[in-house]
This record gives sequence, structure tokens and C-alpha cells, in this order.
Amino acid sequence: MVAGSFCLSAQLIGHAQSAPTNLWTLPLPPYNADASPAIAPDGTIYQATFTGYLLAVTPQGRVKWTFRINSEIKSTPAIGDDGTIYFGARDRKFYAVTPRGKLKWTFPTGAWIDSSPAIAGDGTIYFGSWDANVYALNPNGSRKWVFATSNIVVSSPAIGKDGTIYFGSHDKKFYALRPDGSLLWSFPTGAPVISSPAINSDGTIYFTSTDGNLYALGPEGSEHWRLHTGGATESSPVLDEKGNLYLTANKIGISVGSDGKRQREYNNSPVLIDASPAVAASGEVYFIAPWVRLAAFQSNGPELWHVDTVAIPVASPVIGNDGTIYMSDGQFLRAINSTNGLAPPAKSSWPMFRANARHTGRVQSVN
Repeated sequence: MVAGSFCLSAQLIGHAQSAPTNLWTLPLPPYNADASPAIAPDGTIYQATFTGYLLAVTPQGRVKWTFRINSEIKSTPAIGDDGTIYFGARDRKFYAVTPRGKLKWTFPTGAWIDSSPAIAGDGTIYFGSWDANVYALNPNGSRKWVFATSNIVVSSPAIGKDGTIYFGSHDKKFYALRPDGSLLWSFPTGAPVISSPAINSDGTIYFTSTDGNLYALGPEGSEHWRLHTGGATESSPVLDEKGNLYLTANKIGISVGSDGKRQREYNNSPVLIDASPAVAASGEVYFIAPWVRLAAFQSNGPELWHVDTVAIPVASPVIGNDGTIYMSDGQFLRAINSTNGLAPPAKSSWPMFRANARHTGRVQSVN
């Protein structure tokens, strides 16, 4: 593990409110970034790469430090209340790194950790592993409990208002656990669940399965509805202020009403899309559109604008509290503003992947 400065700096690009603009572009060390950037309250951006780097980047696009491990990182980092950065890796370890780029602790598991962590209000960290377990760790790195499923867990947990932990498994089940690690209920699907759930302010849980369905469940585990989208990717749903859902189903972005009815389509990609969209307070919805594009749509209208990139974006875009849009296209980390200026995230319980820019995976209050 190495902490230090990285020699590359961002290329600053002119700011214009009349058109979508790259505020800056930062080359990533040996590229390939499957993880989404996470944004700390002080504006620091944390980006993990599949080649084993964690970068801390200033809001101006300059690298503060790098932390390196000898393994791939697919897990999207999450930021604790004290600024600690948490993520899993394919060396079978879960990492905690300080805001200064120093290793705090590691926790060993039996297999890869591609699941992105969730952080409860009391600081407990939850994540899944290819060893078929979901782990709960205390903030000091000690094990709180472990829950065994019967197959791989790559789904990233989501935490409800009452502390219930929701996630899916390759064993074709969706789980709800109490904060003490005991099973509250499980729900069977027709295929592995690899996406991450989103939670509405009324407690409804939304998730997809590779059986091609989008499910809506009540907090007690009852099925409200299911919609067959045909989707079989990792794309996870997000919510706007009215409770409409947005996600990608294989190659197409879609919106779905809270009643489970399909509303409209966005984009038509030549390849499968794993990324989740993000929804801004302006009503814009940002979709990754391989090849090489981030596109913005008004929820009920046509494409508003797009930004072309030089590589294939695969990670979900993130909206900072100041309205800056951050995305990784594999080779570069980019900061972008919209044609409408800088609009903050939508005032919904789950406007982007992992609920918020810190990626805590915890349902948000919309008051």
C-alpha cells in the first residue's frame, strides 16, 4: 500500500453556462475504473480504479494523494461520518483508509469483494462477498456479525429508515436482515440478484433480478408489483421527487411509475449498460450512454444535451451537493456542469447510485 501524490493534474476547461461543459478532466493512473466516484462533505472526490488505486482529488481536479493495493477494485467507495473511506477489493480484503490516505485497517474475507459498502447511522459497515456472506463491521474494523447465503453476493446493501439491511444474492433470493444480523424475511426471484436496491421514503424497496424483472416490495416483504423489463445487468434503480424510477434495462434507459407501469425510454446503446442514472433537482436525468457519452434528458422530454468522452464510461454518474456532475469513463475522471447550471441532486430518498454522493447506501430523508 502506498500513499502519496500522483504526478498527473487535471486539464482545466472553460466554463460556460449556455452549454454542458467539462469543468476539468483528470487522467487516471493505469486506467479502468468500474467504481463510481464518491464525494466527501468537504468536496474531496474519491475514485477507485480496477488497477488498484484509490485517488483523493480536490474539487478543482488536482490529486491530493493516492493509495495503492495489489489488487483490482470494483467496489465503489463509501465515506463515513468521520471521513473514513471504505471499499472492498479482489484480494479478499475490506479496507478503511483515512482522509489523509493512510491505511486505517483491513478485514479479511474468503473471496472477492465487489459489493459496495453501506454505512448505518451508528457507523456499522455492511458489505457482501463472493464467499456468499454479508458482513457487518464496527467502525474499528472488528466483526459485528456475518450472515451466510448460499451463493455469491455482489449486490450492494441498502439500509432502511429502521436500520433494516436489504440485498440480493446469486442464490436467487432478496434478503431483509435486522440490524443484529438475524433474518427478517427473504423473497424468491427467478434468477440471481446482482443489482443494488433503492428505497422510497414510504419504505418500498425496488430492485432488479437477472430474471428480467423489476420488483417493488413492501417493508414486510410483500410484493407490490413486478415489471418485466428484460433487463439482466447490474444497473440499479434511482428515484425522482415524485417517486418515478429510472434505470437501464440491458441497452435502454427506462422510466417506471410508482405504480409499476413503464413510462418511456431513453438512449439506445450498442452495448449492455451496468451503470445507474442520476436525477437532478432541475428534473434532468443523467444516463451513461456507451459508446463514449453522458446524456441528459428531461424526465418527460427528449435529450437535452450530451458530453462525448474518449473512452467507454461504465460507472454510474454522481451529482455533488453543489450540482457538479462527476463521472469516470475508465481513463479519465470528469467534472461537468449542465446547460441549466449546477443543479443539486433531486430531493428524493434515492436520487443516485448508493443514495447519495457519499455512497452510504442509506435511505435519505426528503424533508
